[in-house]
Amino acid sequence: MGTALVTGATSGIGEEFCWQLAAGGHDLVLVARSEATLHQLAERLHAYVGINAEVIVADLANPDQLARVAERLDVGGAEVGASALKPVDLLVNNAGFGLGMSFPDNDLDAELYGLDVMVRAVMVLSHHAARSMRVRHRGAIINTASVASRTGAGTYSAHKAWVVAFTEGLSEELRGSGVTATAVMPGPVRTEFFTKAGVDMEEMPDAFLATPEEVVTAGLGAVRRGKVLVTPTVPAKVGMALMKFAPRSLTRRVMRAVPHM
Repeated sequence: MGTALVTGATSGIGEEFCWQLAAGGHDLVLVARSEATLHQLAERLHAYVGINAEVIVADLANPDQLARVAERLDVGGAEVGASALKPVDLLVNNAGFGLGMSFPDNDLDAELYGLDVMVRAVMVLSHHAARSMRVRHRGAIINTASVASRTGAGTYSAHKAWVVAFTEGLSEELRGSGVTATAVMPGPVRTEFFTKAGVDMEEMPDAFLATPEEVVTAGLGAVRRGKVLVTPTVPAKVGMALMKFAPRSLTRRVMRAVPHM
């Protein structure tokens, strides 16, 4: 039990991370763009669970605002010295969103914004967290990825493929340091993700949709076991297995019929 910093904290998987971590006794640093929603969540967490919740309002695509989040991760590192703030023991890089369009049809600024949030911010925050945690010989980094990392379906899947490869490499570089790295790779999850991306999931059977609770429980369990990659549910595991053994050309053809994330 320590302090966890969660990005994309105010909805979906990120909010569920907050509730499960709070239930386990962790204090929290909540990061998202909406100040009002962040403060409401912080107040609810404190009222219902009794933990302390700091708030950092930040758009992770903004370099100055990203730097403020990174500075919070530096607390407790060798260069910082004494601080009234508790060091972060768990970083959850969860912020992300669907782009909803093919790369040639989408606006380039929107593509670059997605790259900044889902790739650059993950790299920057992981770097600060890993260096600070390594000094203390304790900590963990969780990166929210996706089964889309194996699909080759547009830039969202490319971002998540980078997250998976990055997490695997980071886990090896941190081996023996007391710090771990884990990538959580869910399939479709019952959140507002698809609605915000403009994707209609009404025809998707409930059995194929994971709940945020399932995803977060699997992710935190993987951290406790020191596992690097985890796919939370049976349908997602089956999908990953099929894509692992199927010819890539077949996977690409199948993904043509799937709306862009």
